[in-house]
Amino acid sequence: MDALSQTLRVVRLVGAIFINARFTAPWCYQSPSADSAAPLLEPGAERVVIFHLITEGECYVELGNDPPLRLAAGDVVVFPQGDAHRMSSEPGLAPAEGARLDVVLSRRPRQLSYGGGGATTRLVCGYLACDTRLAGMLLAGLPALVRVNVRGSNAGIWLESSVRYALAEARSPRPGGEGVLAKLAEVLFIEVLRLYMNEQSEGRTGWLAGVGDRIVGAALNALHKNPGHAWTLDELARTAGTSRSVLAERFQQLVGSSPMQYLTQWRMLLAANLLCRSNASLARIAEEVGYQTDTAFSRAFRREFGSPPAAWRRSQSAAARENSQCRLT
Repeated sequence: MDALSQTLRVVRLVGAIFINARFTAPWCYQSPSADSAAPLLEPGAERVVIFHLITEGECYVELGNDPPLRLAAGDVVVFPQGDAHRMSSEPGLAPAEGARLDVVLSRRPRQLSYGGGGATTRLVCGYLACDTRLAGMLLAGLPALVRVNVRGSNAGIWLESSVRYALAEARSPRPGGEGVLAKLAEVLFIEVLRLYMNEQSEGRTGWLAGVGDRIVGAALNALHKNPGHAWTLDELARTAGTSRSVLAERFQQLVGSSPMQYLTQWRMLLAANLLCRSNASLARIAEEVGYQTDTAFSRAFRREFGSPPAAWRRSQSAAARENSQCRLT
């Protein structure tokens, strides 16, 4: 299993399509920052990433002082850092005084429709909630705005059709429609990452750039395939088909850490995942992620997360129960 697939297997992605929008020109919509929207979208989420899929027509997105970017049907635009942004039929329009996000979210189905009666643009807005550390690794090095067109891939075409179908189902009395949309949001996000990796230009840095690099990608695949192995830099370099100096320099350049530092971080993320999702003993988890003793494992975990693994597990369980109550009220 490659490093991206392995990471996506571990990372806890909670996705949803939260608005189905139809705008007619002229129109302008101000999207809030993910930090302010997160308590409404996914209570307790550490990190929320917002995305929009344009299904019909065209529009512009404006982010900070950057030039407006034109979007067309099939484009997906993602905001990895969750920045506030503006969507409009043409640049420079003032945002409408539309319904508050909490009001839109209370609707079933969650639809938004307004504008001046001109050309129609349809888009769906979604989000992915995930762990801060895993999100930081996956999204490191990405620009504030990522745009790909899913109509350039067979999977993307299928996804766009599936989203349209699921949106129609969400309006029907049959149960499960919103659950289907949630899974499609996750798959759509993963496909965006894969397309972005294929399209990214030279000079990019970050974890995804490392995965796509011949040398660093081979090393990452090896570390993710067997994280419990007692890796040395020499052995990892041989696996990647290069020298230890070349691997160390290239890994640091793209990923931002040494291979051995990265291995420790990945082991801790795996351990945190096991602590949250299983009842395995600390000794079993320590062995699985490459530590010979509970003491060495606890020391490393405390350095990364600020508390011993047993205490951290209890705090996460308590937080999960509290967040479940938030969703029920």
